[in-house]
Amino acid sequence: MSAAANENNTRQAPVTPAASDEGSTSTISTDAVNRSSDKKMTKSQKKRALKQKRKAEREAKEEQEEKRLKRLSEMDEEAKMLKMTDACRTILECVGEDPSREGLLKTPERWAKALMFLTKGYCQKVSDVTNEAIFQEEHKEMVVVRDIDIHSLCEHHMLPFTGKVHIGYIPNGKIIGLSKLARIAEVYARRLQVQERLTSEIADAIMDAINPLGVAVVIECAHFCMVMRGVQKSGASTVTSGMRGCFQTNQKTRAEFFSIINK
Repeated sequence: MSAAANENNTRQAPVTPAASDEGSTSTISTDAVNRSSDKKMTKSQKKRALKQKRKAEREAKEEQEEKRLKRLSEMDEEAKMLKMTDACRTILECVGEDPSREGLLKTPERWAKALMFLTKGYCQKVSDVTNEAIFQEEHKEMVVVRDIDIHSLCEHHMLPFTGKVHIGYIPNGKIIGLSKLARIAEVYARRLQVQERLTSEIADAIMDAINPLGVAVVIECAHFCMVMRGVQKSGASTVTSGMRGCFQTNQKTRAEFFSIINK
């Protein structure tokens, strides 16, 4: 037998290095451990993580509010009014009116003052309107204030939307003065808004203020941007809801709230 034949007979299939098997097993094991640790995350750990997330969001929001309030405080009131009245005169001219005629002489100033009132929420914080009306109380049942009048300006057209807001919460050792719920809603309504964001901001503000077991907010409004222009549908109303805590996770709690506000 030739030397070449002997060489062919003695050849063997290449052996996969043991390290490759070990590496593959290691990767699978690590993934399995990660999935297992996620599943084993206790309820209290999840709650703590959610609490930390909310705290970070609240702090970021407060920092943003402080910057905005500082910027507003640095603006001279007289200069601000002058800019607004000049802008109003320009608008009157652009729509074909004469700002110097008797009925319109004071309109720019009136309009500027009215707009400042309608957007006064930019100069307010929730802590200002709650005014320390938060009390320790071991009440564990639902608290609902319904049919609170609400008026805001649509940020897309600066036309009004008006209606009602219904607010419910379940205390967790603290309660808040009933009128303060209406005042919190007012802070956010007196800004340029969309109804969806307004609903969320009211719910989040109450969660931050008293840390209840849950908060529910429902807003029903007619939007003048749909009534006076565009599709011009005067009978249409928009309903938005914001659920937090147990109202979001417990269907029976949510159903109880809706049954109360729909009585």
